[in-house]
Amino acid sequence: MIQPDIAVRKARPADAADIAKLGAKTFRSTYAAHNTPENIDAYVSDYFSTKTITSELAEPQSAFFLVARGNTNIGFAKTCKSRVPDCVVGLNPIELERIYVDVDQQGGGVGARLMQAVVEFAKSEGCRTVWLGVWEKNMSARGFYERQGFTEVGSKDFVVGEDRQNDAVMSLILD
Repeated sequence: MIQPDIAVRKARPADAADIAKLGAKTFRSTYAAHNTPENIDAYVSDYFSTKTITSELAEPQSAFFLVARGNTNIGFAKTCKSRVPDCVVGLNPIELERIYVDVDQQGGGVGARLMQAVVEFAKSEGCRTVWLGVWEKNMSARGFYERQGFTEVGSKDFVVGEDRQNDAVMSLILD
């Protein structure tokens, strides 16, 4: 069920610190038990600093979306028109690079509302395929993506610190 008390909007440069904080918190809570503290710290330092997010917000091929309950940001998504793995065969693909919802807010339709915004954006950009990589052992996320209509089409490497892991590549063909 999609909750009526949440709103999604396109992120602005002023949102970089909130996105970095949400990303770091969610990444740590999801993956800390499966990785060394050093690898988690390295990944968070590389990808969830305010400086990194500010830079990514300025990239023309990227778009960020924030979901909020009232005045509190509780999740975000990032899309990117980037290099596409060979296993993704749909037309004009766009990557859903991240979709993170605060651990305390998961399971109540927040992710579905954020996904809806991503799909609407992809269509408005002329994209007919959304693809993503998800850690092969993250069954909760994989189940979420399957419920949203994604199917597994291949795999790719994902590096956390010094640890090379495997992501399932999933794809959604848009109407």
